Amino acid sequence: MAFDLQGHRGARGLAPENTLVGFATTLGLGVTTLELDTGITRDGVVVVSHDPALNPMITRGPDGQFLRERGPRLRDLSFDELQRYDVGRLQPDTRYANTYPDQQAMDGARIPRLADVFALVRKSGNTTVRLSIETKVDPRDPERTLPPEDFARRLIAEIRAAGMAGRSTIQSFDWRTLQVVQREAPEIGTVYLTARQRWLDNVAGDPSPWTAGFRLAEHGSVPKMVHAAGGRIWSSYFGDLDAAQVQAAKALGLTVLAWTVNAPADIARIMDLGVDGIISDRPDLVRAEMAGRGLALPAATPVVP
Repeated sequence: MAFDLQGHRGARGLAPENTLVGFATTLGLGVTTLELDTGITRDGVVVVSHDPALNPMITRGPDGQFLRERGPRLRDLSFDELQRYDVGRLQPDTRYANTYPDQQAMDGARIPRLADVFALVRKSGNTTVRLSIETKVDPRDPERTLPPEDFARRLIAEIRAAGMAGRSTIQSFDWRTLQVVQREAPEIGTVYLTARQRWLDNVAGDPSPWTAGFRLAEHGSVPKMVHAAGGRIWSSYFGDLDAAQVQAAKALGLTVLAWTVNAPADIARIMDLGVDGIISDRPDLVRAEMAGRGLALPAATPVVP
């Protein structure tokens, strides 16, 4: 199996996140998988956005000025209303801008529909690139999005309508959405996201509100939880991984991915653990490490959005 190089939110270290120009940049580099996030507008359009509400660090209003505070929720805006906002540039002197100094501004970029991303992939002529599509649902704040079951069903319908079920996986920290996919759309793969950090631990709890009733105390390890949930792919925060966990997961038949790995030293260390793929804001740096190891590189398919 080829190493799975995934461009995180397109390639947000290089181009505006979750935008058509960002995905075009990523396709032009060459990746195995486009990783992206989804939300649903008031009028039921599945759009590509990490944040359930407009993020002031990346969003300018119709007046051309950056939002001063978090903006409206996606679920409170129609798709046409959402198109009034520009997400093609980072707000200067913010944490985000300082973290990604190499991101190139692309003024005029808008939050696209998932259908637009599928169309871009077809336009590129790339017949092998896959899409890993996250449901942005948070059980700690259920009013911000549709309920997990409704969200999953809308996303399933969109993927099926595009004829992309065979090239898509649905990923989530909220495993309730993944259970819906496994029951109702078994032709679409699922990816179980986890983090065991102070800023997010979606596994802790008895049970955790994130894990669809599967309990760490009952199963003894995160890989065993994923396996018990019917998962075949485990995507862990890279800082949580060690060689023993990777080996244990593979012994259960799981594919192991690591997110989000950006620094060259971290990329090399995580690859040394034997993971099956890396999700990165800098897929160009992962490609360089892959080339140094003699691994086959995904084809580049430049495309103009």
